[in-house]
Amino acid sequence: MSPWRPGCGGRERRSGAGTMAALRPDEELGLRATEMEEEEGMGRGEEQSLQLNLGDLDLTSNEFILDEVDIHIQANLEDSLVQEALKTGVDLRQYSKQVELELQLIEHASIRDYIKESKNITSLHNQITACDTILERMEQMLSSFQCDLSSISCEIQTLQEQSVAMNLRLKNRQAVRSQLSQLVDELVVPAAMISTILEAPVTEQDFLEQLHELNNKMNYVKEQAFRETMACTDVHHVLDRLKVKAVTKIREFVLQKIYSFRKPMTNYQIPQNALLKYRFFYQFLLGNERSVAQELREQYVETMSKIYLSYFKSYTSRLMKIQYEEVAEKDDLMGVEDTAKKGFFSKPSLKNRNTIFTLGNRGSVIGGAELEGPIIVPHAAQKSDVRYPFESLFRSQHYALLDNSCREYLFLCDFFLVTGPSAQELFNAVMGKTLAMFLKHMDAYVCDCYDSIAIFLCIHIVLRFRAITAKRNVPAIDKYWDTLLEILWPRFEYILELNIQSIQNTDPQKLGFLDTRPHYITRRYAEFSSAIVSINQTFPNERTHTLLGQLQVEVENFVLRVAAEFSSRKEQLIFLINNYDMMLSVLMERAVEESKEVEGFQQLLSARSQEFIEEILSPPFGGMIAFVKESESLIEKGQLDRLRGEEARVTQLVRGFSTTWKASVELLSQDVMRSFSNFKNGTSIIQGALTQLIQYYHRFHKVLAQPPLRTLPARTELINIHHLMVELKKHKPNF
Repeated sequence: MSPWRPGCGGRERRSGAGTMAALRPDEELGLRATEMEEEEGMGRGEEQSLQLNLGDLDLTSNEFILDEVDIHIQANLEDSLVQEALKTGVDLRQYSKQVELELQLIEHASIRDYIKESKNITSLHNQITACDTILERMEQMLSSFQCDLSSISCEIQTLQEQSVAMNLRLKNRQAVRSQLSQLVDELVVPAAMISTILEAPVTEQDFLEQLHELNNKMNYVKEQAFRETMACTDVHHVLDRLKVKAVTKIREFVLQKIYSFRKPMTNYQIPQNALLKYRFFYQFLLGNERSVAQELREQYVETMSKIYLSYFKSYTSRLMKIQYEEVAEKDDLMGVEDTAKKGFFSKPSLKNRNTIFTLGNRGSVIGGAELEGPIIVPHAAQKSDVRYPFESLFRSQHYALLDNSCREYLFLCDFFLVTGPSAQELFNAVMGKTLAMFLKHMDAYVCDCYDSIAIFLCIHIVLRFRAITAKRNVPAIDKYWDTLLEILWPRFEYILELNIQSIQNTDPQKLGFLDTRPHYITRRYAEFSSAIVSINQTFPNERTHTLLGQLQVEVENFVLRVAAEFSSRKEQLIFLINNYDMMLSVLMERAVEESKEVEGFQQLLSARSQEFIEEILSPPFGGMIAFVKESESLIEKGQLDRLRGEEARVTQLVRGFSTTWKASVELLSQDVMRSFSNFKNGTSIIQGALTQLIQYYHRFHKVLAQPPLRTLPARTELINIHHLMVELKKHKPNF
């Protein structure tokens, strides 16, 4: 059997297999046998010719290319089978024949397998043929479907184009319809609107709703008229007639409400609230008939301006009738002597009489409860015979002004649709005369007022009322508050300067009999200063601190001038301590301890108290105190030798103190308690004096412990410090 060669045998077999597939099974078997015989004959012929045909190994061939020999040899040597054969030493020709024989055997076995499976192959062939038939029919069907789908796609595309065109036409029609619908709705005047505007009262809700609708239609017609819409001319005359009718009815209604303000005893807040319910009326007039709107505005301003002026003028005059009859005059100053005139200070205290320098309960007028409390009703106060200080009348008067001004400003902004400078201008037109009347009244009263506490309370009332208006976001009367402060502050400073001048001009020699008790002028200052400081704490003001500082300096100078009238230093110190203590006590009742006035008088009192303690210890214990101070000076200088000649003096001091200290301390305590009107202050001075005495005696012990005096026999007679402290505690006053 000849070996199979890929170049020719493969194609022949495939063509033979294709031919066999078209034959019957018996014909196929016969053909197979014939092919096998031919192949065997061809194999024998090839074996015979193999000895002569060398192929690629023929070196005599013209096609042999010497240069390629190395390449072919190298490629064959790299083959794994060739390498294995070379390793084992096998003859390549013999090995080639063996391989061809094996391939022929495999081929014959494969042919026998095909013959064995010929029936199955025939069945498979039939099935494949049937499948080819079915697939051909399916191909025809799919081709038909493809043609149908192509026609459907064209139809769908046509329908889509028609849909887009219809959708565009629909949108255009809808846009036109919406505009035309709005135009028709806005231009058409319904019968219900006509009947309501013509017949319904203006206070009914239907009238207000139809008025809104009429206003919208008129504005729309104006807008369309600019676009030259021809349909506007059809309804323009109807809308004009309805507008005229509505304006007429609104004008009559608003004028009626404004005229109702003029009735006596009318609470004008009620018609104002009624107007606020129909604030759209003025808005309608302002947009469609400005002349009528201006007329109503002027009528309102004229009416309310007269009403406010009349009301507050009457209220102010009635308030002033219930003021205290006794008020401060130009001679009622801090430095005026009690003996100079039989007037304010010499009269017995009357019930609810207004005081000049004492705050009392007058400060409650700026408290939270009374500041925004109900205003004073003059006829009720006259009926019950109640009178008030000026600051209470001022508070009532200006709280009424504040309340009415805030309400009026908000009403003007809400009803007349104004804001900012326009609102301020309209408010000034309504309240301007009233505010001018208030300022004129205050200017006239303040020019003749000498009650500095009342003026200062009025200043703080204004400061608090200004804060209230700012909290309510009503800037309408800010300028009025500033003008009022410009009137009050200079007057307060002027009165304070008069008091300072009066103290400067006071001559202590003309004050009559003087004693060491607190002076009435210093008491006036203490009451006045504590009043001003306590009021000023809530709204601190540097101008006030400066004026009070000047007044304090003059009072301190005055106290020193009066103290100089006493002959002895002891009486001078008693007078100074009594006055400083009194002023400090009064100040601390109302002012905080950190205030400048309290701190200043505490320092003065402490300094004078210490000096007085030294003064009262000097008579009974002056010798010992002088010796201690001299000895400590010598010890500090290192001159201890100079103490050796003081034995007799030391002995006398030790024995004198031991025998007289108890009686001296008792007399000292009695003298102090008689000298000071404030028992607490006297007790403090006694404690200070006893403490100072113990310190001096302790220092006396230290001096005697020095080497020059350490051996003196008198040291044994010294009183023990702790024993002395126990004994002195028995003399401490208890209150």
